Amino acid sequence: MYGLCLRYASDEDDAKDILQEGFIKVYSKIQQYGFKGSFEGWVRKIFVNTALMRFRSNRIIHVEFDEQLCKDQVISEELESSHGEEELLKLIDELTPKYKLVFNLYAIEGYSHQEISAMLNISEGTSKSNLSRARAILQGKLRVLQDEKIKQGENI
Repeated sequence: MYGLCLRYASDEDDAKDILQEGFIKVYSKIQQYGFKGSFEGWVRKIFVNTALMRFRSNRIIHVEFDEQLCKDQVISEELESSHGEEELLKLIDELTPKYKLVFNLYAIEGYSHQEISAMLNISEGTSKSNLSRARAILQGKLRVLQDEKIKQGENI
């Protein structure tokens, strides 16, 4: 769960706080677990919601909807496969908080834009726009990394 907390936190101390709050909520709400679905999934959802509540209380999320940027931009498989998971997670962590949050919820946790908009109290268009911008930023950073590796003569 600490890894999940790190994905949503601004730093390690913030992640530790989310982790602690999450375990307190799991412990205090354990009687609500209905044995439907996996226990891990139930716990994971509590931690994601804890991170979201912390994010909402600390920041205001708003980006105007830009239809041009919402065209489905996918990080090319070639770029993605040439980098390790650790490199990709580091790049995701460098995103601004609003982009990082939407990217994590959509790409990693698997939430829909409708669900994200309800969780964050933003429009679906804003969710789509934030995801699109996050993908564009990541794609640019991946290209820079790839170019650096080529200049250094590494095999990619």
